[in-house]
Amino acid sequence: MNKILILFAHPAFRRSKINAALRSAVENLEGITLHDLYANYPDFLIDIPREQGLCESHHIIILQHPFYWYSTPSIMKEWFDLVLEHDWAYGSKGNALAGKITFETLTAGGDHDSYRATGLNLFTIRELTTPYQATANLCRMEWLPPFGILGIHMGLPEEELVRHAEQYRRTLIALRDNRLDIEQARDLELLNQDLDSIIKEG
Repeated sequence: MNKILILFAHPAFRRSKINAALRSAVENLEGITLHDLYANYPDFLIDIPREQGLCESHHIIILQHPFYWYSTPSIMKEWFDLVLEHDWAYGSKGNALAGKITFETLTAGGDHDSYRATGLNLFTIRELTTPYQATANLCRMEWLPPFGILGIHMGLPEEELVRHAEQYRRTLIALRDNRLDIEQARDLELLNQDLDSIIKEG
C-alpha cells in the first residue's frame, strides 16, 4: 500500500465548499495523511526536519490548494523555499524524493474555456503548472498532471460537489492501491478528465 501525504494549503478552507468537500472525502482514508499547512504553521515558521521526515515516510505527495494567481497560496511557496533543500531534495546528493509521485489538486474560478490559448487566461492549466513539473523533475519525482476542478466561481450545485469529492476519493484509493495507470495518466490534461481510462478496478 502506498502512503499518501496531502500538503493542504487553503487560508480559509471552511469558506470553500469544494475544498471542504474534497478534504472530507479523503482525510480519514487508511494510508492518507492530510497535513494542513496553515493550521500547523499559522506563524509561517515551518519545521523543516518535520516536513522532510513526512515526505520521506510517504510514497505520494499531493499539493492541494486553490489556484491563486496561477500559483499556490503563499505558505506553499514558503514550504517549497525552505523544505526542498539542496542535497536533500536535489543536487548531486539530493535523492530523498526520487521516485515519489507528485501532483497538484487545485480548484480555480475560471472554467475550462478560459484556460486555453483563446481564452481569458491564455494558457491551459497544464501549461500554467509547468513550474511544478520542473520542480518534480529536478527532485527526480514522477510528476502527474493536476487533479483540477474549474469554474467554481460560477457556483457548483450540490451534486457536482459530491461527484468531484467521490472522484478525488476514487483517485487516491487507486493510487494508494497501485491501481492507477501512471503511463497513461501522464498524457492527460487533467488527471480527473477520464478516470475510467486510467483506473483499474480492484
